Amino acid sequence: MTSAVVRPHSLPKADQRRDDIVTAHQRLMSILLMAALGVLAVCVQLTAQTLAVWAAGAPVAVSGLSGRADIVDRNGQVLARTIEARTVGVHPNKLLSTPQELAPKLAALMPERTEAQYLAILKSGKPFVYLRRRALPELVAQVNALGEPAMSYDPEPERLYPQITLAAHVLGYTDLDGRGIMGMERVLDRQLRDPVLKGAAVALSLDMRVQAAMESELSAAMSDLQAVGATGLVLDVRTGEVISMVSLPVFNPNNVGQANPESLRNNVTQSVYELGSIFKPLTMANAINSGVVTNLGRRYDATEPVKVGPFTIKDDHPQNRWLNVPEALVHSSNIVTAKIADELGRERSEAFFTQLGFREPAHVELKERGRTLWPESWGRATTMTAAYGHGIAVSPLHLASAYAAIVNGGIWRPATLMKVEKGKAAQGRRVISAATSATMSKMLRLIVTDGTGRIANVPGYRVGGKTGTAEKSEGGGYNKHANVSTFVGVFPMDAPRYVVVAMLDSPKGSATSFGQTTAAYTAAPVVAKVIARTGPMLGIYPDQSIEAPIGDVAPLLWKPKGERG
Repeated sequence: MTSAVVRPHSLPKADQRRDDIVTAHQRLMSILLMAALGVLAVCVQLTAQTLAVWAAGAPVAVSGLSGRADIVDRNGQVLARTIEARTVGVHPNKLLSTPQELAPKLAALMPERTEAQYLAILKSGKPFVYLRRRALPELVAQVNALGEPAMSYDPEPERLYPQITLAAHVLGYTDLDGRGIMGMERVLDRQLRDPVLKGAAVALSLDMRVQAAMESELSAAMSDLQAVGATGLVLDVRTGEVISMVSLPVFNPNNVGQANPESLRNNVTQSVYELGSIFKPLTMANAINSGVVTNLGRRYDATEPVKVGPFTIKDDHPQNRWLNVPEALVHSSNIVTAKIADELGRERSEAFFTQLGFREPAHVELKERGRTLWPESWGRATTMTAAYGHGIAVSPLHLASAYAAIVNGGIWRPATLMKVEKGKAAQGRRVISAATSATMSKMLRLIVTDGTGRIANVPGYRVGGKTGTAEKSEGGGYNKHANVSTFVGVFPMDAPRYVVVAMLDSPKGSATSFGQTTAAYTAAPVVAKVIARTGPMLGIYPDQSIEAPIGDVAPLLWKPKGERG
């Protein structure tokens, strides 16, 4: 029997086969490593871009607040800006970590939920659950460091107010969906979201430097005098631009949910007050312009109170003599003001206050405006008491606009919170003549140099103005133990440019006010400090070599022999 021997094909040795496997594995790992490096490079680039956006606070083109334009002050200072934030979410149905492992870590980073709540979410098997809206970059980085791929970090724009509480009532705020809810955010909502703007900023009339000074001085006075509230504003008398508007208490628009509801009220435009003697210069302007007062030297009997029906009108600081018009303002005589109003009569008094806008909510862009309290009947008593600020209630902004009209040459203009380009101020309407306006400016200066407004006199700024202290209206009557103290100042009186108003609600006497609660000792010092701080910011510098032209009215003031110059 023959046997055939067949030689098989040679097989590779074991070592060689192992080497081939290693080589193939190395090649595969090299390819995967290169791919991973490429992905990492892209991630690094995207992360760097995101962090750059967060750092710069630049607007981002995403949903919701996408593209909402910046709001800036008149000098370009950013007041509101949209920045890119992130939502932190999780896909429970895609977890690689165990819920028991991940839950305590999430609870440590986001303590608004308990570990048990996170555990329930992670075990739910749902496709997606939000864990934190508008998360800060630091939190996103910390959650991402947990290494769980089922976590989600979607972009979500956020409206940021970098000045915190400053001008909060003017700016307002937006909701989570990017809709303007209050303030200029509400007024300008459509404009701010208009893609045609392409990121262009919207400029308001405010000057943040002046705003900060006003808020600082009002806050200090409110604290010292234990007032329940305070308001202040600075108004350009030529254009109607609001340079500063402050309402206290204030809120943080970055965290509206934590605000006291009362602090959301803008007392400059929403609240109305009986402002007392502040009204007297308005009545005098009406009387001079109407021809009721043709001679400032004419004297009126102020030796005893005036009785009108059941009312008795008397002076708080009686001079017990006959007073002319400048003296009536300097000594704040209710008696003389009421007698002049009686000569004016109902029709002219009512018509003038209507011309000043007192019959309607304050004229400004804000939607948050309160209705004035207008007398139901303008009988003789009402005409006389309204002349010195009783029985009629208006907002501090009404007051500022009215004073602007009586010192700027006689033109009433609506206030505006938008920056006005040169030569484009609202036309307004004439309420008094230029001659009457010039006369009133002189007498306002006298009130500060020789009358109740002395504490508001700032050397070199030629300040004019008027005090107003009125018992607070409550429950249909008056609280004799609480008052509203207001001072309205104007500077410089040789060429009036700005009205400055400060008002304190229910101040208590302190060492700095010498125990007094009247406007002369509470509100007037605030105006003085604001003028001293902000004058140079507004381009007005103190010059004690200049005085307002009061030479023809100053001699009309009677002074005791020892005080005569």
